Amino acid sequence: MFGLGRPSRRPAQPRPSAVTVNGRDLPLTVREHARATRMTLRIEPGGQALKLTIPKGLPAREIDEFLTRHHGWLMTRLARVEDAGPLADQATIAIRGVEHRIAMTGKLRGIAEQTEIDGVPTLLVSCLPEHVGRRVSDHLKRVARQELEVLVRTHAATLGKPVRGIAYKDTKSRWGSCTSEGNLAFSWRIAMAPDFVIDYLAAHEVAHLKEMNHGPDFWATCKALCPRTNEAKRWLKQNGSRLFAVKFG
Repeated sequence: MFGLGRPSRRPAQPRPSAVTVNGRDLPLTVREHARATRMTLRIEPGGQALKLTIPKGLPAREIDEFLTRHHGWLMTRLARVEDAGPLADQATIAIRGVEHRIAMTGKLRGIAEQTEIDGVPTLLVSCLPEHVGRRVSDHLKRVARQELEVLVRTHAATLGKPVRGIAYKDTKSRWGSCTSEGNLAFSWRIAMAPDFVIDYLAAHEVAHLKEMNHGPDFWATCKALCPRTNEAKRWLKQNGSRLFAVKFG
């Protein structure tokens, strides 16, 4: 008589690392969270990747079923994110909420300049065609620095809080950050947003100098600094992915 023994376990099914939506393969990051009670799917800013938060130990089969059920939602949401390709002559770029036509000057050197031609807001760019994106991003960095540094200093003075330093980055997951030491950082892409949204971002990070959380006191401080906080939050929710999707190179 032969014993059958314990049946061998099937190898664990690998978790998906990408999802195909509208003909595009998007990287998928799956992260377990000890306190998560359900799955939460997020489209990363710019629509270039997905993030799925799941309860600990969830089988890959349930993840696949969840993604299948939400495929239509992904198609609809990602269709709103423009994929305009790299910037070029005669393309448009928003600067402080105003659409500007990009016009190459024919020169090879010089910083980009804002002007108006025949009543049309225009950004004059001097460079080789393949460097247009870099010239435009350099201009947006200058605009972000000019606007945010004044706003940050003003809001910080209102709260009586010191600012140790301000940095500008091309982040993909957040618009700004603030450390307990008083170091602030911003995505320079915010220079494409309207002025009241730029003001909100400055107020948001400065408010963290007083409240290092997102509790009621924090939002009260933020709204005191920027009365249009709720409007700006809605604008970023509706348009933020479009700004992150702009390709500069």
